[in-house]
Amino acid sequence: MARPIQPFLDDARARMAKSVEHFQGETRGLRTGRANSALVDHIRVDYYGSKTPLSQLATVSVPDPRSIVVKPFDASCLKDVERAILASDLGFNPSIEGKMLRITIPPLSQEQRQKLAGRVKSLAEEARVSMRNVRRDVLKEVETAWREKKGEVLLTDDDVREAKDAVQDLLKEHEKKVDEILEAKTKEILEG
Repeated sequence: MARPIQPFLDDARARMAKSVEHFQGETRGLRTGRANSALVDHIRVDYYGSKTPLSQLATVSVPDPRSIVVKPFDASCLKDVERAILASDLGFNPSIEGKMLRITIPPLSQEQRQKLAGRVKSLAEEARVSMRNVRRDVLKEVETAWREKKGEVLLTDDDVREAKDAVQDLLKEHEKKVDEILEAKTKEILEG
């Protein structure tokens, strides 16, 4: 027989996993001193009057740890791509080499590394807060279902206690994932 609290747990698991994925995505795009194609993923190019994602206009490759190469499918938009990269908040200075752009990643200063590490830490805390909010919301839904005791869901006192324990375990599991990502990214930033 299925546990009556399972839908609540499935919802909590899915929402907490989204928080972890979001955090991971946010950290992937942070500059660490190493070249990474994710650094330019968010850049939008003004192409024939509309803001187009760089990934739809060009191939992005990482030939070595210190540079990113952007090869537009249409060579006529090379200057537009360069302008978009210069306008981004990354501080990169792309150079045009034939029909491609080369972005050399300058090394980060120790101060910049410390700031980035702090940024990653604050992103991790945002993810934790988001997951705690999920816990609060799901437990509130469980309490409401228990109080109403009508409809399809009939929850006993034991079900409510079990739900609290299970949601807390889910929170710990997902917080551990966030901590692992935080530790790895901080190490990557500080060691460069």
